[in-house]
Amino acid sequence: MNATEVVSSPSRNVKTAATDANHFILTFENNRLASELFGQFDQHLKLLEQRLQIEAHARGNSVSIAGELMATNQARRALDFLYARLQSGGSVDASDVEGAIRMAVAADDQLTLPTMERKAKLSLAHISTRKKTISARTPTQDAYMRALERAELVFGVGPAGTGKTYLAVAHAAQLLERGIVDKIILSRPAVEAGERLGFLPGDMKDKVDPYLRPLYDALYDMIAPDKVERAITAGVIEIAPLAFMRGRTLANAAIILDEAQNTTSMQMKMFLTRLGENGRMIITGDPSQVDLPRGVTSGLVEALQILKGVEGVSVVRFNDSDVVRHPLVGRIVRAYDAKYKVQDESEQADR
Repeated sequence: MNATEVVSSPSRNVKTAATDANHFILTFENNRLASELFGQFDQHLKLLEQRLQIEAHARGNSVSIAGELMATNQARRALDFLYARLQSGGSVDASDVEGAIRMAVAADDQLTLPTMERKAKLSLAHISTRKKTISARTPTQDAYMRALERAELVFGVGPAGTGKTYLAVAHAAQLLERGIVDKIILSRPAVEAGERLGFLPGDMKDKVDPYLRPLYDALYDMIAPDKVERAITAGVIEIAPLAFMRGRTLANAAIILDEAQNTTSMQMKMFLTRLGENGRMIITGDPSQVDLPRGVTSGLVEALQILKGVEGVSVVRFNDSDVVRHPLVGRIVRAYDAKYKVQDESEQADR
């Protein structure tokens, strides 16, 4: 165990049924790591209190946790996981705490029968490079990361802020560092939104860079910037618009197509058939954010229908509950989804 647990009587300050109350104290051996775990001014413990409706009070390297039985056990599993992460040399910030809480709650939600037994420790999928280790922060992220490990072609579809592109780039960086692939190829369709490529200043690289900036950002987060630049110069990392993929066979490479909802049917077919020997392909996009001209079928939407059930293809669908940006982003996504649902129902009723 990473922490010593002392069980005591139920807290009088927590409003919960006496038979369902729980109160215990966790003591962590390393004072410095315990301080990092609790957060500056105990902000991480405050997150636990808010999300799980418990009470958590730190004193030195110990924390007293009181509340409803399931919630306190979720808090214990989250803290145990995060402390183990600190012990292995990782770091913990507020988003990591949020993720551990989500996963602890999800583990209980998936149980078919209630049980009073102590649950196993959290087991989260993770991606590691020399610079950074990322753990899943939602059940869907966990499924996505596991799919990336086992499938040759993975579709990650859903709203913005769910980590689809970030995790895809992180996985590609991991494959490159392990020597599983020889290069990374990152691509996006250059669909204009107000500006046309021909009118943007600079050479072709300058013109396409604004479209590919999210991919650069994810790369820099996983690999030291100077190494990224050297790899780009050497052709080990290639960042190019989708049109540059035609006629190529992409072998021994991790290939990522981002914003795939803006591909046409022919572009998607062309891209999918570039996959070569020992290639891994990841396609991400949001079918609700298509910027193609009216009447043009999205290659992503069509591919999801055509490739359903094809061996070697894995599809992971994210939703608003998987948004890991600011909590407001999830509420914004839900509000828009609700509006579009009403519009769709109205259009169907008029037919």
